[in-house]
Amino acid sequence: MKPSGVETGWSAQQRVLVFTACIFLLFMPAGLYTSRHHAQKSNSLQLVAVKGMNVPHPILALMAEAEETYRNVLSKQSKTLVDAVNEYRRRYGREPPRGFGDWWKFAVENNVMMVDEYDGMVEDLAPFWELPGEELRRRAAQVGNLPTIGLVRVRDGKAVLLDIENGDSEDKSRAEFFAQLIGRFQSKVGRLPDMDFPINTKPQGRVLVPWEHRQFPNMTAHNSSVGIDAMLGGKFTARWGSTGNVWEAFRRTCHPHSQARRTNPVKYSDPTGFSSESGDDFHFPQTLDSEFNFCSNPSAHFNHGHFFSNWRTISALYPVFSNSKAPGYSDIRIPSHYYYNPTAKYSYAWDYTKNVTKGFDDMEIPWQHKHNTIFWRGSTMGGGSTPARFAPTYHRYRQAVVFPDPPNSSSYEQANVPITKLNHEIMDVAFTNWTGEDHYPGGREAVMKAYRFTDPVPLGQNWKYKYLVDIDGKGYSARFPAFLASDSAVIKSTVYSEYFSDWIQPWLHYIPLSQGYHEIYNIFSFFSGPTASMLHTADSSVHYDDPIVRKAEDGDRRLRRIAQAGKEWKRTVGRTIDMEVFVYRLCLEWGRLWADDRDSMNFTSSGLSS
Repeated sequence: MKPSGVETGWSAQQRVLVFTACIFLLFMPAGLYTSRHHAQKSNSLQLVAVKGMNVPHPILALMAEAEETYRNVLSKQSKTLVDAVNEYRRRYGREPPRGFGDWWKFAVENNVMMVDEYDGMVEDLAPFWELPGEELRRRAAQVGNLPTIGLVRVRDGKAVLLDIENGDSEDKSRAEFFAQLIGRFQSKVGRLPDMDFPINTKPQGRVLVPWEHRQFPNMTAHNSSVGIDAMLGGKFTARWGSTGNVWEAFRRTCHPHSQARRTNPVKYSDPTGFSSESGDDFHFPQTLDSEFNFCSNPSAHFNHGHFFSNWRTISALYPVFSNSKAPGYSDIRIPSHYYYNPTAKYSYAWDYTKNVTKGFDDMEIPWQHKHNTIFWRGSTMGGGSTPARFAPTYHRYRQAVVFPDPPNSSSYEQANVPITKLNHEIMDVAFTNWTGEDHYPGGREAVMKAYRFTDPVPLGQNWKYKYLVDIDGKGYSARFPAFLASDSAVIKSTVYSEYFSDWIQPWLHYIPLSQGYHEIYNIFSFFSGPTASMLHTADSSVHYDDPIVRKAEDGDRRLRRIAQAGKEWKRTVGRTIDMEVFVYRLCLEWGRLWADDRDSMNFTSSGLSS
């Protein structure tokens, strides 16, 4: 079946598609428009075209497949409670948890579209089925007393945040929000079982269980009565200090024969030895890098700041509920407080006079009046300093500076494009403030000299642009829902998965971008057509006589469709009520795991008949 709205006979396909079926932009390690430093080193990058290519652009297939996939997922969602129970049994091989009927009623009454897509939740909880209820409760109590962990307790159907003196001065807003969220829907539903939720107070994931312990749980301490210090091999402190780092902890989660485990530990004293591998910039990722295999590609860890976080990870299977997690982590995902409680910094259509959100953002502008520009503003945050001196390789610094080397291919024709012209034509990217500049070699002075800084802008300033880049900070990006709610198209790059990852479709609701960022220029050229400098260079070496090639109306229409689809997703699937429904179901699943007799916490046929 052909997806509706997908023109398989797109006219430009037969005439070499938007920029001659494709002009490739292959990047030398080169800066975007934000970098002042790079202009002193190189002033050009390569522009290449495939000889004689007249095949469909790969983005066409990605968009068509995304639309069909999402439509199929929606069409297959359960329509009745009986359907939902049967689908649960089919997917997970067990009965749903007790209270599933009440959950179903709550979901249906609130027009929830994704009623079956909870594979991520089940995957997060799967390891804890190996622990008896008593053991799970003990571990939750132990980890809940650690610094940087808050503890939300549900008793008699009511959720409260326990005031635990654990030496952590971190704002408990994430844990406070989770207790409040449960309170929002608890009064509307049946009574919840008793249970505790240890909540991560940091934006990064925290639980990294070694591979051997996950595969052979009997070889490690299965009884936490020895205490958490014994389970973790020593006294837990909130920060790493000089006792380790995230990457070394992460490596132990990989298979013993993986490249990450076979590679000698990185000599952190010399970050200048890093070099990115060549990559084909005409490859477009089908999804985000939240499934990226760092175990097979250990050098890629230099590219992301969460591997340099100052906050210590937990090296045993303890239940920790976090707003997001990267590949290899064993945290349990929950919605972010930034998504549920609106604020001026992270909310679309914020009313500054009443401090609430409203139906329409006054700063929004019509699509045809938006700048055809890739826009990003943000701080320099993006990682810690453990070990130090690696900040220039972090994702936010690279977003402003570095792209990977291109591969050599005899099938390409190459020409030089002045990078300053190209970046000036399509990019408006800058830092607005610095955080942790001491992590950067040379400190604040070096950062200010190397990168472009501008004044902060209100969130609504983003709506002036057709392309909004969304990248990770110290953890997940809290601006993503607001960007989706706008009338602009979102280009998103992340290594984190979140509670909604099962519900959203890349290339339909947003444009996925790899951690290398190398394909961003080809994304632009597909949707918006060639820039003046691209045409000038291409015309000097390649003939582009067909004027249709130089028009971008069709690409612009497709870009706007992504913007509209993202906005519709936020309105129908990314609502606050969808977060409540998600957490309600999580409470039922967690409450069953919390019990000694888990079978007694199953949904029964009597509940089905009623």
